[in-house]
Amino acid sequence: SQYSAVDTNPLSVYIMQPIWNKIIKIVPLWIAPNLLTFSGFVMILFNYFLISFYDWDYTASGTSPGLVPTWVWLFSAFTTFCAYALDSIDGKHARRTQSSTPLGELFDHGLDSWATSIFVLSFFSVCSRDNGKTGVSVYTMYIYLSIVLFNFMCSHWEKYNTGVLFLPWGYDISQVVLIAAYLLTGAVGVEVWQKPLLFGYYITDVLVILLIGFSLFLSFPQTLYNIHRAHIKKTLKNDSLYEGLLPLVSPLLLFVLLTVWVVLSPSNILAKQPRLFLWMVGVAFSNVICKVIICQMSSTCPELFHWFLFPLALVVYAAISGLLGWTEEAVLGVFTALVTAAHVHYGVCVGRQLSEHLNIYIFSLKKRVQE
Repeated sequence: SQYSAVDTNPLSVYIMQPIWNKIIKIVPLWIAPNLLTFSGFVMILFNYFLISFYDWDYTASGTSPGLVPTWVWLFSAFTTFCAYALDSIDGKHARRTQSSTPLGELFDHGLDSWATSIFVLSFFSVCSRDNGKTGVSVYTMYIYLSIVLFNFMCSHWEKYNTGVLFLPWGYDISQVVLIAAYLLTGAVGVEVWQKPLLFGYYITDVLVILLIGFSLFLSFPQTLYNIHRAHIKKTLKNDSLYEGLLPLVSPLLLFVLLTVWVVLSPSNILAKQPRLFLWMVGVAFSNVICKVIICQMSSTCPELFHWFLFPLALVVYAAISGLLGWTEEAVLGVFTALVTAAHVHYGVCVGRQLSEHLNIYIFSLKKRVQE
């Protein structure tokens, strides 16, 4: 299917696009667009592991403000900007080199579906978890991450139904806010997040309120409106309501299962291992959404239950029934490792299949030689 995206965000149209159009001119024509996409993702990943090294349990900013060195925050701003830039120019570069392919589209959106959670998880280190005085609770973190992922899901659910990706306004705004937050933290120190800003509210409170406001009152209504408009114009991809709603079943069940685990965990797993648990949430979500993206691109119907829901349901049942006992943390660790490995394996397999099918290399503009 032909890729089409619509971007109406003034920040993007008037400020960022002109910047990307300048940056794109310095990218050599022999570089494959997927290489740009992947480099951005690797930078985000590297940055995430760097922050994790200094702040595994999200307490550094709250209890020992100098624990994460200043250069790490500045490096975070740098990598976030680079990833944002690379993600914004990869499509332009593909059109420039006349190498736009379904593989590139899937590669871009598939990595975005994973990067989305990694951005959020890195940012949590800035505001730190609740220590009685400052910070946000791990439950707020979980809700915050869920809302961001819900927004991402809406965009692709909308594309599944309308065939057009309406780029959410939140994307550019969130990237600019992230970069600014890292620069501010680098310049002033994490203390800036621990002093009330206005009327006893902290910056983090304001950001959470903005995020929820944006999602519930801007993004989600916009999605429903675009689908409704396509329905009136008779341009919807799916005739039946069942088919139209099908991609939402697995992500929503995923959220329900994870939330049951968070709320009913005997050892309070989210408080014990917030970084592991939230990473697992992000990876699981990415895998579920990648299936939706592939179905949308290939005009096929997604299955009702994603395979991943079955092992997850088993683990959640074993945990909340007390079967796991003191091994709950260890089981989460093993489960997280398996889910991550399965997701990477899935990505590699799909990439290889598509590159063979389309007769192209993933990271090179050279054509494959026909066997």
